[in-house]
Amino acid sequence: MDEMLTALDAELRALVAENERAYHAYYGMMQYHLGWVDEKFAPAQTDAGKRLRPLLCLLSCEAAGGDWRAALPLAAAVELVHNFSLLHDDIEDQSDARRGRATVWKIWGLAQGLNAGDGMFILARLALNRLAARRASAERWARISLEFDEATLALCQGQFLDLSFETRTDVSVDDYLQMIRGKSAALVSAATKLGAMIGTDNAKIIDAFAQFGENIGLAFQMADDILGIWGDPKVTGKSAATDILSKKKSLPALIGLNHAKYRATLSAIYLKPVLEPVDVRRVLDMLDEAGARDQTQKRADEFHAAAQAALARASAHNRASDQLREIAAGMTRRVR
Repeated sequence: MDEMLTALDAELRALVAENERAYHAYYGMMQYHLGWVDEKFAPAQTDAGKRLRPLLCLLSCEAAGGDWRAALPLAAAVELVHNFSLLHDDIEDQSDARRGRATVWKIWGLAQGLNAGDGMFILARLALNRLAARRASAERWARISLEFDEATLALCQGQFLDLSFETRTDVSVDDYLQMIRGKSAALVSAATKLGAMIGTDNAKIIDAFAQFGENIGLAFQMADDILGIWGDPKVTGKSAATDILSKKKSLPALIGLNHAKYRATLSAIYLKPVLEPVDVRRVLDMLDEAGARDQTQKRADEFHAAAQAALARASAHNRASDQLREIAAGMTRRVR
């Protein structure tokens, strides 16, 4: 995968490059978020994220029988739209840090943070246009473009639900699953499905890769929910119990809020305008007593098993499919 990551980095750098000196700082904000430069836009080597979604895209293309290099523009588009969502998420969640550094909006302000995110979204769309240079037919490009846009819309719809849940205490697990199918799973499913679409025309195989990605996306979010409450700040780059302070209706929180013994007390805490450290400790104690962490991990493991079953239906038996299984396992059990 090192070869893939090197090629992906080159593709991304070609896309996120200033086209005029006047926009040096504009593209510099995006490059800062991507981990390539520091606050003064000097070259830097910082945490750029794991690039899981574009890797899933490239590996799915190869596992389905294609040349992963043909999928590089698509993989870059997936990574850019993911980071567009992160730039906006940081503003919406008022997050001060990401990957151990100050967020873009904290340094350059809310307005410029929004503008950087908008630009990154357009760059993702422009990246798709490079597929034509990699011998993608007009018909295939149109199908891929439509699927990509639908996945991006589903991501934004999921974010809408996630934000709206923050002021509610009546959110059900089914509501939560609808939300993460959009916010978390839609782009992962698009990455694997669209990668497979470049690798093969077999509809059954493409659908199997789509199901693989969706289930991995669901499992990944549940693992992330655990990190958002019990994660080590040195690993996550965020403060401990971030999701409690922001009143996120993550799966562990919903397990507590729907627990007969703790429902009333937790609801009262989550309805407070601002949570204090003592509130966080009380929530943590109740979630621990309700077994929320173990229950969340169990659900993540179930979706991981469904993902592996979907990959088996794709009948892919090669180096890339083996790497997909390894990535899926790591995405699901990130905290143990």
